[in-house]
Amino acid sequence: MTAPPYGVSVAGNAWNTLDGEGRDTPVTVTVVVAHFEQPVQLRRVLLALDRQSHPADHLEIIVVDDGSAVAPTVPPHVTLVRQADEGFRLAAARNRGIEAATGDVLLFLDADTVPEPAYVERMARLPSLAPEAVVVGTRLHADLTDVPIDAPIEVHAPRHRLPDPDWLRDEYRRSDDLLHADDRSYRHLIGAVLACSRWFALEVGGFDESFTTYGGEDWEWAWRCWIAGAIFAHAPGAVAWHDGADWSGRASDPDDKSRETHTLAHLIPVRGSRPHGLLLGSSDTLVVVDSGMTASHALITVDSVLRATPFAHVRVSRDHERLFAADPRVSFGEAVDPSRAALEGYRVRVDITVPCRIAPPGTGGSTAFGRIIETIGTGTTGQVTLADDDGALVVIRSARAAAREARWPTPFFEHTVESAASVVRRLRGDESVAAHYGDWL
Repeated sequence: MTAPPYGVSVAGNAWNTLDGEGRDTPVTVTVVVAHFEQPVQLRRVLLALDRQSHPADHLEIIVVDDGSAVAPTVPPHVTLVRQADEGFRLAAARNRGIEAATGDVLLFLDADTVPEPAYVERMARLPSLAPEAVVVGTRLHADLTDVPIDAPIEVHAPRHRLPDPDWLRDEYRRSDDLLHADDRSYRHLIGAVLACSRWFALEVGGFDESFTTYGGEDWEWAWRCWIAGAIFAHAPGAVAWHDGADWSGRASDPDDKSRETHTLAHLIPVRGSRPHGLLLGSSDTLVVVDSGMTASHALITVDSVLRATPFAHVRVSRDHERLFAADPRVSFGEAVDPSRAALEGYRVRVDITVPCRIAPPGTGGSTAFGRIIETIGTGTTGQVTLADDDGALVVIRSARAAAREARWPTPFFEHTVESAASVVRRLRGDESVAAHYGDWL
């Protein structure tokens, strides 16, 4: 975890608190353009970048060629980076661009996506103020076949417009341009029109280079950004025109999307993205059970947790390995410090500090417990402690909030204490495991 090099953060995802804010001097921006065998389209994009309202002396352009048979020709002020032709390696190409970049803000474009003149300026504004901001622009679609290569895109593209994906437009409207983003909002960040600070890209790590077919690498990266403390935003006025139809409007193998969905379910195991019943071996929730419990208390505690959150990973002391060795969701060892929860890749960490029993499914308490786990970190609450008169029983932490709080001296998420009554009950004495299993405890 490194300290941000400039700027501020915001409470939760409230990027609108920065409306009207700007910098005294223009930010340095690097545009990374991924290219493969599209020389004419690339030329159109580069000409459009020359027409940007952002000052040219604060704009760096890097074209990363993914192994074209013939290297693309670029103007002297554009840097060309090439990688060998080893198949579809868009993720790797973007990573090479990050490595070569010198600007404070990074913009990712594809060679078939042409920006309007204000695109760079509008995309770079939020990341130049809040270095954790990850901004998605507005990608529209047009058939540019008959449009002169040097024609103003903002004038000619609307005359040749193609349908846009309704689901994406509707989501930006519903979420107020991602102001009300949640754990599934990674699906609304499109790699062809993305912006973030270079510091945050290095903080999160690059795109996953194991993605070697079209699609998915941007969503996986956006998910890692989210749990690393990102501020998601959509910039509706930052328009870039894709030359051709949206993916849904192109002929494709119907199994491609299914394979992508299944791959992402392993990497993004949040509810709504993972299967309903299948266990894939990955989880977005880590439950750490305090050591020092009796065998009976450990059995009741762990069993009630997994009944309430069946997709969680539970970590217990090695003293109880014999009790839980048959369950693949349970691991054994020393608890990792809570501040490192984000580094472990989990969205939520639950610390069970004393022997306790989570309310059974079908009760209001079970619903409340699940709701806290599902929603923590999406608003302004970053930690919830469930307590009774004798103190804390369960502490639920958002990795997104923990990552943000590790970087800034001012807290940007709330820590609340709520009554454990009806949600979780402290175990006292020698409660019977048989009574727990039979639900008369």
